[in-house]
Amino acid sequence: MEAMRRILVYVRKDGASPRRAQFIQSLTSLFCDGGDDEVEVSCFLDRDKFIVHRGDGETRVHLKRPAFCPIKHLSVTEAAAIPLDVRQRGVDVGVAILLQTANQRVLLTRRAKELRIFPNVWVPPGGHVEGGETLLDAGLRELKEETGLKLEPEEVSPAILGLWESVFPPMLSRGLPVRHHIVVYMLLHSSLSHQQLQAHLSPSPAEVSACVWADSRLVRAVVSAVDGDGDGDGDVPVDDLPSSISVSQVSADGALTDSSLPLAVFINRAPASGPDVERVSTGTKFALELWLRRLERP
Repeated sequence: MEAMRRILVYVRKDGASPRRAQFIQSLTSLFCDGGDDEVEVSCFLDRDKFIVHRGDGETRVHLKRPAFCPIKHLSVTEAAAIPLDVRQRGVDVGVAILLQTANQRVLLTRRAKELRIFPNVWVPPGGHVEGGETLLDAGLRELKEETGLKLEPEEVSPAILGLWESVFPPMLSRGLPVRHHIVVYMLLHSSLSHQQLQAHLSPSPAEVSACVWADSRLVRAVVSAVDGDGDGDGDVPVDDLPSSISVSQVSADGALTDSSLPLAVFINRAPASGPDVERVSTGTKFALELWLRRLERP
């Protein structure tokens, strides 16, 4: 079988030709002034190159990294300790689909615990962009592969919410970086309610171990639990939320079972050290915050 052609990030600055982004260089740093962790950029996919630049007068989106981004804090000694084959990888491109239902819920999935990258973490459906695909093609393919939900391109009006600079492991305290991605978070609207879409859910147990249709109340609590901001939850708005959240567990044969998880799981923060915990990923919180802003616009 022919190997999948990887789509990599290219950066264009000061009118120069695009050049391939380096694995150990933070893209956010390339476009930020000082040590900021967020900047507005323009982006497009052209002949299997994902190009990021600071184009004036064009549609711009937020590019963000966490304050604890390993690439940001990588020392010269640590960078040299990364194996050569990893350092030469470049920066991969992924797409994640925030599927909004007619009754304003979004689908989140828990990654299978057997996965090597971000196991047991809650994210939207998504994955790598393959050669010859558009961002929408890749997002719809991953949505189908992971959840069984099939949407046609002509049925949706896609919009890019933002770009997230993702590194794994997510903190240097857990080891040197082995993966570096730009994740394109894409919003898709469905004309169906979450109850109607639930009937068509058929997740792949190799990739997904649970699903939840999150409403805006839960999402506000999730994004308020800021990663890297201590372990307290006093600033998280949970008063109007139940102590447990309804989810669908995915069995080994792909069957769905109604279940529930403690609300605390969804407002967990990424621990600064030690083993990771079940939580909503930091990049997903960024995308959900952008979704809330859109939802609350007049």
